[in-house]
Amino acid sequence: MKKITLISASFILASSTFAQTLQDAITKTDNERYAAAASDFRALIAKEANKGDNYFYYGENFFKKGDLDSANMYYQKGVELNATYPLNYVGLGKVLWYKGNTADAKTQLFKAATLGANKNTEVMRKTAETYINADNKNLDEAMTLLNAAIKIEPKNAENYLLMGDALLEKNPTEGGPAIKQYDKFSELNPKSPKGILRAGKLYQRGRNYQLALDLYKKAQDLDPTYAPAYREKAELYHLAGQKANAVESYKKYLELNNSDEARERYAAFVFNNKQYAEAITEIEKLQGAGNTNLYLDRYLGYSYAELGNKTDTAAYRKGLNAISKFFDKSSKVANFKYVGTDYKYKGILLAKTGKDSLGIIEMEKAAEMDPKLAGDITNEIAKSYMKSKRYDKAIATYEKKMAGDPKNLSGQDYFEMGRAYYFGPKDFVKSDTCFSKVTQSIPTFATAYFWRGKANVQQDPKNEKWLAKPHYEKALELVKPEERAGAKTNVIEACEYLGYYYLTVKDNTKAKEYFTIIKDLDPNNKKQIEFFKSPAGK
Repeated sequence: MKKITLISASFILASSTFAQTLQDAITKTDNERYAAAASDFRALIAKEANKGDNYFYYGENFFKKGDLDSANMYYQKGVELNATYPLNYVGLGKVLWYKGNTADAKTQLFKAATLGANKNTEVMRKTAETYINADNKNLDEAMTLLNAAIKIEPKNAENYLLMGDALLEKNPTEGGPAIKQYDKFSELNPKSPKGILRAGKLYQRGRNYQLALDLYKKAQDLDPTYAPAYREKAELYHLAGQKANAVESYKKYLELNNSDEARERYAAFVFNNKQYAEAITEIEKLQGAGNTNLYLDRYLGYSYAELGNKTDTAAYRKGLNAISKFFDKSSKVANFKYVGTDYKYKGILLAKTGKDSLGIIEMEKAAEMDPKLAGDITNEIAKSYMKSKRYDKAIATYEKKMAGDPKNLSGQDYFEMGRAYYFGPKDFVKSDTCFSKVTQSIPTFATAYFWRGKANVQQDPKNEKWLAKPHYEKALELVKPEERAGAKTNVIEACEYLGYYYLTVKDNTKAKEYFTIIKDLDPNNKKQIEFFKSPAGK
């Protein structure tokens, strides 16, 4: 028993200089300053190679970065060098638990509890932390352990921090009980920003953004080196649409934590901030330095898909290359969980690089996986059908979307559907109806009026009623003289139609106005040449 007591207190009763150094390293890990912490841990191990806590907390540094294999290596090394130190068994159990091997995990955790004689509260806390944060949670057991730890150490603030986490995981819609625990933590440990940050995140989740921001600032004031506060503040600014403030806060986070993991997070952050070029730059820097994380390929593919355009398809080709690498790497990871967005962007990139049929398959898979993506994906599928001139499929896609709720269709959707009816079944009445929806929702969209003109020309091929006249006139009214060159084909078509109309009604002056516009745009246009050679044009 005496031996156990000495072991359980080893990380408390060491020399003050050493303990302070260890605590500094632990604090740096908590602050997500992983590189700085790693340097401290290496120095500690060099100084006292047989200290079990050096290896455990160094393992924790890796674990919190998501590097479970490196963490496991240090936990195992700690066991080999000090088989009676309990926390490294917790570490081994934690890795197994996170990997889904709960049976072997329990063996390691039981070993830790036995060595701690059920009185080592750090063993209790670290075991509870495992049960709280893993995907395969055991919240009831976590809370049992934490209640036991509180009985033994009622003034240890960490007990209440974890209890708050457990309560929130137990009932995510009730934040009050968790807040009380976080406040208790801050009361017992007023110099630590961790409880304040957790409370801020909880208020942010409840959309009390101002209070959340105030708490993040308070956490920063309490400890200017506390990196997570800058990251959370950046995320909050992102939600508020304050892009510049968001990026500034995140860059401050990177100053404190310039690890690959932090920079990976930053790349994902700027992507979500719609700063696609910045995301690409950051990802390519990481990959150029040898980072092979498959998630980088995911976001690189996403970013190039968003950055590409009709005139420069190079971005789409780069994006397809990246997303293909992502799928190749992830296919070798057991039970890898894809999200609908993966298939969405893969489909878009395939379609944008000429592989429309394959792209549609992937996009349909995305819509099936995640109904929230269905609206955007429907548009992309329809565009792909339009591109490949499969107008019947495009129409069916839009009509399916409209059947759910006509409000689901945007002005752009109706525009594309109008074109599909025009080129496909040549149903010019339905085509005109679609374009009329566009002009109703976007009354200044000249192109829609040009297309209404085209559809009405087809409905009145002999110009018996001159149905296209008001639409062409409206289109030309909306196109400023300096903009005519950019819409040259449509403008000439409309002017030819209106010129002949006014010739028919014997208004040569008016006809001349329209043929003059054509002449200015295209001096070689045969119809304007014929007009100006005729008596009416002289």
